[in-house]
Amino acid sequence: MWDMKPDAPIEFRGEFSPIATSSPDIQICEHLPMLAKQAHHFSMVHGVTDYGRATGDHHAGYYYNLTGHPPDDTFRTQGNDRRPLPTDWPHMGCVVGTKRQGNGKLPDVISLPHKPSKLPFTRPGQFAGRIGMEFDPFFLNGSVEQPLDFNAPTLTLSAGSSPERVHERRALLETLSNMRRELDHDENVRNYSRQQQRAFQLLSASGTAGAFDIKTESASTLARYGGTVNGTSLLMARRLVEAGVPFITVFWKENEAIASRCKSAGGWDTHGSNFACLREYLLPEFDRSLSALLEDLHQRGLLEETLVLVTSEMGRKPQVGDPRSGGRSGAGRDHWTSCMSVLMAGGGVQGGRTHGRTDKHAAYPAEKPVGPEDITKSVYHAMGIDDLNAVDLLGRPYNLLEEGRTLSDLFI
Repeated sequence: MWDMKPDAPIEFRGEFSPIATSSPDIQICEHLPMLAKQAHHFSMVHGVTDYGRATGDHHAGYYYNLTGHPPDDTFRTQGNDRRPLPTDWPHMGCVVGTKRQGNGKLPDVISLPHKPSKLPFTRPGQFAGRIGMEFDPFFLNGSVEQPLDFNAPTLTLSAGSSPERVHERRALLETLSNMRRELDHDENVRNYSRQQQRAFQLLSASGTAGAFDIKTESASTLARYGGTVNGTSLLMARRLVEAGVPFITVFWKENEAIASRCKSAGGWDTHGSNFACLREYLLPEFDRSLSALLEDLHQRGLLEETLVLVTSEMGRKPQVGDPRSGGRSGAGRDHWTSCMSVLMAGGGVQGGRTHGRTDKHAAYPAEKPVGPEDITKSVYHAMGIDDLNAVDLLGRPYNLLEEGRTLSDLFI
């Protein structure tokens, strides 16, 4: 997609060719023509690596890239069975939510259109962890089948409920919570109570539900974003930016209809038919929706103050062929955590630039290697967050991210 190697042997470069973009310094995949026209708005970071600190599994990759902290030994011993823990380092969005509060009418951190991955294999790293569940994201649910319909389970009134009924339930819950607190003074109980309190406030607020009603957008806007659940999720993200939500995460929603063909769950984990799945399904949807977001934010004067980050838990193996799908004949690519690329746009990032360089096969960084901690630190910098001090449950101070450096050459 991003780091094309047209002079590499065919077993490395694959079937796609690079194309020129609106930036003389950036070339990208030929199947991203709409995004190529937006390259003057974004910069590419090549050679993002785990330095051998991850495990090659999805869970560890999610955790490292969402928190900026390398996975601990439990990820090695438990693999994708490793569950989110209350002692985990927080998702970068949750840190932003504690430091940059919004307008108070909507949550400060929102994730959509799903919570990766399916139970019981929920990915660690997407929650607030040690800073407290009161800072967990609010999740909006969307579906492939009904891409215009989003719902927030914590903000949805059940059938027959009314604002008055909500207040009655709130009083009952407060009574039960008070009784429990007399027996259990654990901080998790207090944090859960704060989360309940916020949910009730949002349920009672006028206009809250309207912020999630994407059907009010024009037909032309919906078409520009592509009309898929991932496209409408990015459109929802633009709406939430306008509404003053400090941090929004869009997790790509997988399409199970193509799972068997791509030897994946229906997304980017293309263990088989990598090039066909990218060309026919993934890249066209991604190209239209991301280019629409960048174009839309720019036209509305929001891009300069909004950082757009496109990242993942891992890259793909440079050499074509995965034993799980028949080797080279299966045309898949396995996991690869030693090297990948990240896109950054807006939020003070200079457009049309590149940072770092990889070797001739895009297998390892060759110049200016970057770790997930550096990307995370750069996000905090773009958000104006310099103070990363926090206090644990015992009142002891600690730093939320000591490692990492801001990629200052990308910023204006």
